[in-house]
Amino acid sequence: MNRRMLTALLALIGVFVAAYLALYKAGVIGTLACGTGGCETVQFSKWSMFLGYSVALWGVGYYIAVLALALVGLQERWAESRALSLTMLLLTGWGVLFTAWLTYLEVAVIDAICRWCVGSAAIVLVLFVLSALDYRARRASPATDRHSLHST
Repeated sequence: MNRRMLTALLALIGVFVAAYLALYKAGVIGTLACGTGGCETVQFSKWSMFLGYSVALWGVGYYIAVLALALVGLQERWAESRALSLTMLLLTGWGVLFTAWLTYLEVAVIDAICRWCVGSAAIVLVLFVLSALDYRARRASPATDRHSLHST
């Protein structure tokens, strides 16, 4: 399995994790399988909202964007695109920074750990590592970038 395929698979798993949390936050799911009670504390803290939307809903959007880029990267036309690799690296890098901030809030401010959030953080970190490896491989490749994200 190549890096972009693995990236797509992990992003899809991330969509399901984030959707589960978003549905719980929206009241669609009555109970959250957590085991520690920390998930509910985190989900209903003041930090669970960002710019008027739940952080989990932002997570759904993030994972869908990563999934879409990974699927585009599986297409022959984009297979060797350095621009696509750079875009993925920047997006997943932003994800790592945002996740680090949220993890800090859980540990230092909210004083509760959500197992689902920890799982999502692990997925985000692996997505970043895969994107960095992909970008490094594309950068080292002698082939020119036949297509950029701005080409028609």
